[in-house]
Amino acid sequence: MSAAIRDPGNRDASSGEAVTVHPQGSFFGRRKGHRLRAHQANLIEHLLPQLSLQIGGPQPPDLAGLFDAPVEDVRLEIGFGGGEHLIAEARAFPNTGFIGCEPYVNGMAKILAQIEAHAIGNIRLFAGDAAELLGWAPEHSLARIDLIHPDPWPKRRHWKRRFVQDATIASMARVLKAAGEFRFVSDISDYCAWTLAHFSRSPDFVWTAERASDWREPWPDYTITRYGRKAEREGRQAAYLRFRKIG
Repeated sequence: MSAAIRDPGNRDASSGEAVTVHPQGSFFGRRKGHRLRAHQANLIEHLLPQLSLQIGGPQPPDLAGLFDAPVEDVRLEIGFGGGEHLIAEARAFPNTGFIGCEPYVNGMAKILAQIEAHAIGNIRLFAGDAAELLGWAPEHSLARIDLIHPDPWPKRRHWKRRFVQDATIASMARVLKAAGEFRFVSDISDYCAWTLAHFSRSPDFVWTAERASDWREPWPDYTITRYGRKAEREGRQAAYLRFRKIG
């Protein structure tokens, strides 16, 4: 089994599903939900291994080499969910390579179906811990990292499980190119405040907003996800935060 899709040994006794417990809390919870349909299971078995990153081996000199066709830049989306945003970006920017990180098996099956349907060749996938992927990636190898509608972990005792932490910000600073961006979208005001507070104390990033509309409105050509539509239906306003790496 690919290192990118292997199941870790820890298990949640209440659910029977495998969980990854990382010191920085980058992923906790279920890896599988609804039973996969036959074609989805076939994609997981046959297409996913062709696209999965193998981080157990040596670090590559350049992430661009992961793609069959030449790419100008490489971007990462952490927790792509159903893949709506990642698929739209990959189709809009065919000369950019995209890495999608998603531990949830059903989300992986959905994006594989879209990759197959649209014959998309500039996406690679990782089904493991995003923090481990950041640790494996070479320095200055990514042009942008997106984190869109992540799990907010609203209870105080679970805040350590949020992806945005001082350690992960430092990891992102290491792998982003000069002037590279981290983009964050959430409709949970507490998590937005948390993210702003953590990035404000980082010496490696600057918040790009100059006016209220810069964070109240999505950037041009942003593709809203199903989670974003759900937030809109329920009357919650998302914030769109962009942080640029200094230097």
